[in-house]
Amino acid sequence: MPPAKSPDNARLDRVVREARRLADERAQGYRERALKIYPWICGRCGREFTRANLRELTVHHRDHNHDNNPSDGSNWELLCVYCHDNEHQRELEAAGRPAATARGDTATHSPFADLRELLGRKG
Repeated sequence: MPPAKSPDNARLDRVVREARRLADERAQGYRERALKIYPWICGRCGREFTRANLRELTVHHRDHNHDNNPSDGSNWELLCVYCHDNEHQRELEAAGRPAATARGDTATHSPFADLRELLGRKG
């Protein structure tokens, strides 16, 4: 077995410096800014979030323009993923686009169709 290499401290310093720079850039992003401005609560259903489930809290642009990001956050609202999906579905329906079920795009696969038969074979 070859001897273990000693760590390249200069390289490690560069990696850490770059990671910190990227983290600072992300902190300037609208999601991070919105999470600093607003309480971690869905603006529609009132569900509260913690660091453990914060990934399920999204930033919704009220005017639907992702380039409109005023520093005061006036174009943002925090919504859970479910309410955010619902908001965009309502927008599609208001624009005259039918919902997926109205178009007939519903799933036809039934994953449990043969479950009774499969369970019967086991016993």
